[in-house]
Amino acid sequence: MSKTRKKYTAEFKSKVVLEVLEGEKTLNEIASKYEVLPVSLKSWKKQFLANMSLAFDKSAVVKEYKDQIEILTKEKDATSKKLGEVIVERDFVVGKLKSSVSSKSRKELLETGLELSRNKQLKLLSVSKSSSYYKAVIPFSSDGDQEILNLIDKIYTKYPYYGHRRVHKLLGRLGFVIGRKRVRSAMKKMAIVALYPKPKTTIANREHQKYTYLLKQFKNDKNQVVIEKPNQVWSTDITYIKLDKGFVYLAAVIDWNTKKILSWKLSNTMDVSLTTSVLKEALEQYGKPEIFNTDQGSQYTAHEHIQLLVENNISISMDGKGRAIDNIVIERFWRSLKYEDVYPQSYSSIKEARTGIGKYIHIYNTERLHQSLNYATPDEIYFKGVNNQVFNDSDLLLSVS
Repeated sequence: MSKTRKKYTAEFKSKVVLEVLEGEKTLNEIASKYEVLPVSLKSWKKQFLANMSLAFDKSAVVKEYKDQIEILTKEKDATSKKLGEVIVERDFVVGKLKSSVSSKSRKELLETGLELSRNKQLKLLSVSKSSSYYKAVIPFSSDGDQEILNLIDKIYTKYPYYGHRRVHKLLGRLGFVIGRKRVRSAMKKMAIVALYPKPKTTIANREHQKYTYLLKQFKNDKNQVVIEKPNQVWSTDITYIKLDKGFVYLAAVIDWNTKKILSWKLSNTMDVSLTTSVLKEALEQYGKPEIFNTDQGSQYTAHEHIQLLVENNISISMDGKGRAIDNIVIERFWRSLKYEDVYPQSYSSIKEARTGIGKYIHIYNTERLHQSLNYATPDEIYFKGVNNQVFNDSDLLLSVS
């Protein structure tokens, strides 16, 4: 007997989305509290953010319905012409469903020698082409494999040059039985990729424009990118932060020359609202860079993020496909953050993580001596380069005491 799909009211969805936007609990905690799938929460949040402007512009809603009515009217004529074909297709589906035994899968209904092609049968029976040939693979579950997610994060942080194959082999040696495809799915969910150059083997999403990597012009004889002044190049990225009851995502913007963290934010979802809010905060506090570099993630190729850069006349640079090493400055910061703060502290909640990470970033910017900066601090180099502000070493000693 099939289970009736649970329906949720608009009022209930709004209440839950507002709690997600508060950012005080992980997605898993909120999903468990309201007995809702995490994927549903992500979908509701996206829908809410996309349509919240309608609350202040009702005319847009009216126009949308008028346009839709006009479109439906035109489609009605075209639909009537295909009525004969629809009837044949309907009879095919109805006849098969009536004659089939309930225990049989829809894949077993596929036949050869019919006027309907195999692809048409697959479409009518709602069977994907790949699943008609192969056994379905169980998708990766963030709820049931939290331990695996956390362990992969530690492995990647220690060995950032490990791809999903070597991560899979190491997990096996540690006693975890898990398929390589599930490891790859986990790394994709965590937005991590091995830090080594590899050939471009995938085709870019045609719906999102990709941009050229502009930092090649700054490479020295050792093939290292050297930026000579603050606000010349900013970079950004998203990383996975483990908690006792789930995980969250951390986004940050860093100045390439001084290694200063300009802005950061924790979120229980990884979407364009996270990346745009961090970018806006950096622009409001520190002006704007000449070049802004990111990877080719969907959050950074989204219209909202690109438009924000275009409006501010900022040159857009993107890593090559599969070349996380192109954004090495922010990757090195993630490594320092996790080894020096996240792993030792082992945060239990978003609130605790937000406070602790905030303290670490403050120390990182103002007190932590960086070897790559000739043992100066990021703030010291940044403000000296921007407005010739001179720092006194006694200020550092006072902050330590």
